[in-house]
Amino acid sequence: MIIGSMDTLDENHVDYPEIIQKALYYLRDTDFTKVADGRYPIAGDKCFANVQRYNTRPEADCKPETHVKYVDIQYMVDGEEFMGWCPYSPDLEPLAPYDAEKDVTFYKALVPDSSIVLSPGCFAVLYPEDVHRPQAAVNDIPSPVIKVVVKVAVDSL
Repeated sequence: MIIGSMDTLDENHVDYPEIIQKALYYLRDTDFTKVADGRYPIAGDKCFANVQRYNTRPEADCKPETHVKYVDIQYMVDGEEFMGWCPYSPDLEPLAPYDAEKDVTFYKALVPDSSIVLSPGCFAVLYPEDVHRPQAAVNDIPSPVIKVVVKVAVDSL
């Protein structure tokens, strides 16, 4: 997982693949407060943005997940979200087998459990080995957020 802020994107020394750079600049240059929820292409099916408005939930109601086909770039536009994270390991217990159609595996818990707060302007780049638990409420107090999740095809990296 790589965590960053749009405020320092141009100063950031991470050598992102070209398609991830394209996605990050798209996120930086778009006013998502004026964009309806939905899917928006950045580079066809290889890279697209999902704009979402929802209320965060109690942490206990949020499931850790991984993806195989896509890297996630989770970008907070408005509000705050508590995101759990851990590296993939054999100690993780899946709730069900991998769902290829939805490109997701859900897990019972993060092992070990680390967390960050995504606040406006912050993003997290999550690779297939990054188990993450999105949508959790900060201090278990649900609140509205606007978040964009960009999906970047692993085979385009």
